[in-house]
Amino acid sequence: MALKSTIFKAELSISDMDRPYYGSHALTIARHPSENDARMMVRVLAFACEASETLAFTRGLDEPDEPDLWDKDLTGEIVHWIDLGQPDETRLKRAAARARRVTVFTYQGASAREWWKSIAGKAGKLRNVTIYNVHDDAVEALAGMAERAMRLTVTIQDGEIWVSSDDRNVQLTLDALQRADA
Repeated sequence: MALKSTIFKAELSISDMDRPYYGSHALTIARHPSENDARMMVRVLAFACEASETLAFTRGLDEPDEPDLWDKDLTGEIVHWIDLGQPDETRLKRAAARARRVTVFTYQGASAREWWKSIAGKAGKLRNVTIYNVHDDAVEALAGMAERAMRLTVTIQDGEIWVSSDDRNVQLTLDALQRADA
């Protein structure tokens, strides 16, 4: 018998003064059996950082040809493809060809640094790809906020990100390893 995803609910309030974007989202997050709290919370962080009214979680780990999140327009075209982890060159190229924008949130410390060293030259040729690294201490702190029912407030200003729950606060910045051409 296959293991089922664990369902988490999050009320997410976002104030992103850098874009500007202000919104509230009621999220249902299916945590895949192979996914830990840290990865799930990086997905929530990615959602908050790239939020729009049409951004959605996909089947993620259950569907290898889909990103973790995507934003589609009314015609079904992928406007924004968002992946987590360390996608290989083939996946990055495929994403860059399928979507107007691609964003990767990498988060696994030393292995992320090695991945970036190996792929930086190839990724640099993909002009619509942005890659961020989330520091280990921030990932650990975010994982500590994971609960089956969460109420999170995210404030973004001048590149600083504050994530707050009822009893915890995390402040972090993302390292931009590569930014897409404007």
